[in-house]
Amino acid sequence: MNFKQNMTVLFWLYRQKAKADGKAPIYARITIDGRYTEISTGKKVNPASWDLGTKQVTGSGLEVKLANQRLAQLQTDVERIFNGLQTQFPEVTPAMVKNVYLGKPAIEQPKLAKPAAKNEQTVLEVFDEFIAKFEKRVERKNASFETLKHWRSTKKKVAGFIKYHFDREDIYFSSLGDTFADDLYDYLTLYVAKPLAEVTARKEVKWVRQIVKIGVKKKYISSNPMEGFKCSGGDVEVIPLEFWQVEKIQQKQFSVDRISEVRDAFIFQCFTGFAYQDIYDLSPENVVLVGPRKERWLVKHRGKTEVGEMVPILPIVDQLISKYQDHPYCLANRKLIPVNSNYRYNVYLKDIAQLCEIRDISGGIRRLDTHDARHFFADMMLNNGVPLEDVSKMLGHRTIRTTMRYCRVRKSRISDNVAKVRDKLFSKSGLLRRAS
Repeated sequence: MNFKQNMTVLFWLYRQKAKADGKAPIYARITIDGRYTEISTGKKVNPASWDLGTKQVTGSGLEVKLANQRLAQLQTDVERIFNGLQTQFPEVTPAMVKNVYLGKPAIEQPKLAKPAAKNEQTVLEVFDEFIAKFEKRVERKNASFETLKHWRSTKKKVAGFIKYHFDREDIYFSSLGDTFADDLYDYLTLYVAKPLAEVTARKEVKWVRQIVKIGVKKKYISSNPMEGFKCSGGDVEVIPLEFWQVEKIQQKQFSVDRISEVRDAFIFQCFTGFAYQDIYDLSPENVVLVGPRKERWLVKHRGKTEVGEMVPILPIVDQLISKYQDHPYCLANRKLIPVNSNYRYNVYLKDIAQLCEIRDISGGIRRLDTHDARHFFADMMLNNGVPLEDVSKMLGHRTIRTTMRYCRVRKSRISDNVAKVRDKLFSKSGLLRRAS
């Protein structure tokens, strides 16, 4: 038997979810007879622009106009859904309205061992939970801010895909079909304003797959529909810098101090193998005396993998540490060397490549970045006889397989090793010469 129900839609600003730019998301609270649920509107505004009385965005301009239009449209859509459901069901709940709004059946089939609340979890909600936890790890210096920015960027891409493919602001995990990964890949490589390269798009899909794995663990979805998607797509081979190129950068005289400091930071990376985030975090406490000879080593936990990395300090690195021990920035911030922001660092490196005429294999100016130093270090160590296991430990890699992608066996090393075999087998006292 039908009875009269009342529904209200209240828009509110979720201030606790404000991002680095200060903007907070607007949510809609759907209440029916005392019970309620909430939906993200997909809009974010500065708290100063939010009118608590009218529940609207104040100010002028296109962004404000579009935000208020979005709120009005959402309210109209929700009311239309509510009225339609009242003609079909004796009682309508907020969850039913939310389900239909998100493109799901009004009443989902109950699943064993799955609480109702968990069934209502959406993809972007799990993204938000994951990013919130990751932010805490960054605060504790257990993860890098650059990786956090990547996660935020990936979530933004997925939100755009959901809007494009499903015409929704968010979707439940149970809405993920077998083609979800392929559809996302096609969107990233074909339909966005700036399509991604195939390798980059596959890496983005790999990141999203981690979020879906969380959904599987928490039983929001029975299996991962992205599991069969091949995310590797083949690694792009990075040709390490030649030693003479690094030497050219190291010896170049620059008239601008800031460029000289970036050059020194890059050389520091080349002879320690540390990633950008790790040299940025280095402090005097990371210089440790090791063994009976009291050798100076750099020892720290790598932010990205949480694996320890330890590298003996080579003379060129020791000189750089001494050079900057009284630098105002290093003294004020307890840093080992002055390091720019990642963006500005890479911008300056491109200038350095231009000024030093560092060219790639095609003859053009090389797009030098911080990771080139890490590849150079691995290549240098491997081709000077350091075992792969030791190189892996110095780089802070979890597995040797990761380290292998950094290393290129040079012809000179192959020649030297084959020469040893040749002497052992074919010299006058060689095994095969004796046998004949």
